[in-house]
Amino acid sequence: MASRTVAAIATLLGVTLEELVQRALSAGDPAGAARICIEALGPSVLRYLRSVLRREDDAGDAFSVWAEGVWRGLPGFRFHASLRTWSFALARNVAHQLIDQPWRRRAERLVTGQASALAQTIRTRSVLVRERQHQALEELRSTLDEMDRTLLALRLDLGLSWAEVAEVLSAGGEVVQVGTLTKRYERLKERLGKLARERGLIDDG
Repeated sequence: MASRTVAAIATLLGVTLEELVQRALSAGDPAGAARICIEALGPSVLRYLRSVLRREDDAGDAFSVWAEGVWRGLPGFRFHASLRTWSFALARNVAHQLIDQPWRRRAERLVTGQASALAQTIRTRSVLVRERQHQALEELRSTLDEMDRTLLALRLDLGLSWAEVAEVLSAGGEVVQVGTLTKRYERLKERLGKLARERGLIDDG
């Protein structure tokens, strides 16, 4: 089940993710509890690992190790902290180990099992979603004029400060004020958000 399905089931039953996992553990189904946890929190954990580790291969290896850690560790989890906090603490520890000891990445690739298989499924699904989102965003950008595309590229893609963006855009001779740019950027975000909702790329839920 995908993370949205897990969330939908929890909402339908009127329970939290923790309660859903606890029910599975109480029923003597630790594997089912681990699947629920990995499916629900895996996409967020994978985004975190990609952000920290930067390389897709490293993030993928760390994600598999994280999933195995959840699979093994969840039966002993006492819920003194939130499941989300525990999961991200585990992911951070895995990331640190990989950064500090690169050799671990090669060794951990030998890990197999249901958790690793599930992690690979989530990772593959995530890559496909990212590709579709990227294509959709590029199509949205193609509807913008040159100034707005440049503004997005400088500010969003390259991460330039507003002062730097203003300096670049003023190089053509006409002085561009930072205040003018920020207002245009806010209007641009609203317009893109509206277009994205119209095309079903995002929802308000």
